[in-house]
Amino acid sequence: MTLQIGILYSRIRKDEKLLLAELRERDHEITKIDIRKHEFTVGEVPDAFADLDLVVDRCLATSRSLYATQFFEAYGIPVVNSHETADICADKAKNSLALERAGVPTPETKVAFTKETAMEAIEDFGYPCVLKPVVGSWGRLMAKIDSPDAAEAILEHKATLGHYEHKVFYVQEFVEKPGRDIRVLAIDGEPVAGMVRSSDHWITNAAKGAETDVFELDDEAEDLVQTASDAVGGGLLGVDLMETEDGYTVHEVNHTVEFKALNDAVETDVAGTVVDWLEEKAAENAAQELEVTL
Repeated sequence: MTLQIGILYSRIRKDEKLLLAELRERDHEITKIDIRKHEFTVGEVPDAFADLDLVVDRCLATSRSLYATQFFEAYGIPVVNSHETADICADKAKNSLALERAGVPTPETKVAFTKETAMEAIEDFGYPCVLKPVVGSWGRLMAKIDSPDAAEAILEHKATLGHYEHKVFYVQEFVEKPGRDIRVLAIDGEPVAGMVRSSDHWITNAAKGAETDVFELDDEAEDLVQTASDAVGGGLLGVDLMETEDGYTVHEVNHTVEFKALNDAVETDVAGTVVDWLEEKAAENAAQELEVTL
């Protein structure tokens, strides 16, 4: 069955190239949707989108992603990932709340809205602790705070940046991890593959230059990945875990997950497995639409 798949993007990276190559190999029809060059009409499906079976959201900009996914869902076109999932995963505070509600172990977190209350939260944690932007990726603008002087300087800097998101102070305990964290790519909670990201730096993102290697999930990790995925609404997700003396803790679930580093680290055909799932999602939606018309 040939599908018409829309790829929503603002820049074609290696991750998107892997997906596009796999989709073309299977003779699916692809519509590349550069978010910067399209308009979205309220109440009317634009002709460019009318025949799409499925849209895969690969937008870099969170704001664009959150609006575009709402429009596609309003047009009746299924989106991976859904707006609900994107909305939770794009905001670290919402992410933390969803994980806690689901009983997923996650680092202790406090959110404050003024420099004064943020300083109190930092003092409650003690030093070191971590200050993160409530919206952001690739480890950018994260700060490990080692002293009151550092805390005051960073809080002052954030408070003067202007954007309201910088005035949401997301403070987290510093987790002593063994020089690495774990990224698991999952589809509706089912792990595709996992890798460890190791670095001498306290930030172990692959985007920050961490070394990667395959990670074999045990039962505990598999259960946490499934529960964390369910907590945010499922979909194509990157679940990030850290190892502690008490077991794993899940610090984040990512909704426009990059997987090029994972693809290089493991033997699993990551793009092929993702496209298998996209085909299943599109077939399920087609079957549901057929039931409605009968």
